[in-house]
Amino acid sequence: MGSPVLLQSRQKITQGGMFGKVGLLGLAAALLCCLFVMFATQGAQAKTAKVLGARLGVYPDKTRFVIDLDSDVDFTYFLLPDPFRIIIDMPEIDWSAPPGKVTSGGGIISGLRYGLFKPGTFRVVLDVSTPALISKIFTLPASGGKPNRLVIDVTPTSRETFMAASRESMAAYSARQRNDTSATEKSADVAVETGKTGVDKPLIAIDAGHGGVDPGTIGVGGVYEKNVTLAAARELAKVLTDSGRYRALLTRDKDVFLKLRQRTEIARKNHADLFLSLHADSISDSRHRGASVYTLSENASDKEASALASKENKADVIAGVDLSEENSLVQSILIDLAQRETMNLSSNFATDMVRELTDDVKLQQRTHRFAGFAVLKAPDIPSALFEMGYLSNPTDAKLLQSSAHRHKMAQAILRALDDYFKTHKF
Repeated sequence: MGSPVLLQSRQKITQGGMFGKVGLLGLAAALLCCLFVMFATQGAQAKTAKVLGARLGVYPDKTRFVIDLDSDVDFTYFLLPDPFRIIIDMPEIDWSAPPGKVTSGGGIISGLRYGLFKPGTFRVVLDVSTPALISKIFTLPASGGKPNRLVIDVTPTSRETFMAASRESMAAYSARQRNDTSATEKSADVAVETGKTGVDKPLIAIDAGHGGVDPGTIGVGGVYEKNVTLAAARELAKVLTDSGRYRALLTRDKDVFLKLRQRTEIARKNHADLFLSLHADSISDSRHRGASVYTLSENASDKEASALASKENKADVIAGVDLSEENSLVQSILIDLAQRETMNLSSNFATDMVRELTDDVKLQQRTHRFAGFAVLKAPDIPSALFEMGYLSNPTDAKLLQSSAHRHKMAQAILRALDDYFKTHKF
C-alpha cells in the first residue's frame, strides 16, 4: 500500500485536471515527506540491536536461556558435536552488557561464548554438557516494562538423535551460506594499518590472539584473553608508529573472529616484514606466572609447549600455510630452504625480545620456546608468538589489564625491533 500522503496528493492532482504551480509544489512537498519517512524507516531498520542482559533458568525438563534486547532480532541456529554445542547466529548486535553468571553455566548449559563471527554476523555458542536439542526458540516483543527477548529452551536427548539433528541443521546452514550473496560482498579483512605509508619503514604485523566468538582463556576475575590481546596490540601499534621508525598492521582492530589461516594471509597480503602474535594463557597452578616467546619448531621444546600449541591449533582445522599440493621437488626444496631461513630469523628476533623484556617483565625460566603454532608457519615472514603472562595468576592478570604495563611491554618490543633491524635488512 502506498503512503497516505502520496495518495492524497494524487487525488488532488486528478481533481484539478492539470498540473498547476500549486499542484507541483504540493507534489514536491509530498514526495519529500515520503522520502523522509522512507529513509527514517530504513535508518530504524539499520539500527544495531543492543543486548541488555542474559540469564539462565533451570527447570526439571529443560534449561532456558534468555537474551534481553532493546529491539527485535532475526536468528538462525545449528548444532555441532564433539563437544556438543548449539550455535545461534544473529545480525551484528552490540553485546556490551555484562553476562552476569551465564558464562559459568547452569542446567545442561555448561558455558556461553559470544562475539562477532564475521562482519554482519554475531554468534552465540552454548556449550552443553550432554547431547541436547532446541525444543523451542522464539522472540517476545517488549511489553509490561519487559524488553524484547530471545528465548531458547534446551532439552537433553540421545547422541543418535543429536547427530541426526546436527547433520540436518548443518545442511540447512550450508545452503543458507551458498545463497547469501550479501555475505560474499562483505569484506572479512578487518586489518588496520597505522603509520605513514611507504616502503621506507618496516611493516610489523601485530596479531591480537583470539577474538569474537573465540574468547581464548577466561582468567582471574572473568577477564577474557581476546580483550587483553587486543588492548596490547593497539598499544604496541601506537608505540611503533609514534617512534616514526615503523608501520604497524593490526590483523584485527575490533572484537571479531579470525581463522588462524586468515591471520597469516593478512600479513602476507600486506607484505609484512615481521609477524608477532600476542597471547595470554592459563594453567591449573594459579601460582605459575611469567612471559615467554615462541618460535616455530615441528618438535616442541617440552610437553607444556606441545600441549599449548595443540590447543591453539585446534582453533582452526587448517593450520598455517597449506603446502600439501606442492608436487615439484625443486619447489619443495626452495620452500624448505626459505622456511629454514625464516625460522632462523624468527629465532634471532625472539632472542632480541627476551633480552629487552628481561628488565621490565617477569619471564619464565626457559623464556624462548619452540612449538608448532599454526600462526608461525608462514614460510616467508619471520614470526614469533608472545605469551604475555598467565591470566590464571592474579598478579599477571592484573598487570595485563594495566595500560602502564602494556606500554612497558610495547617499549621493550620496540627496542627488540630496533636491535633486530640493525642487523637484518627488510
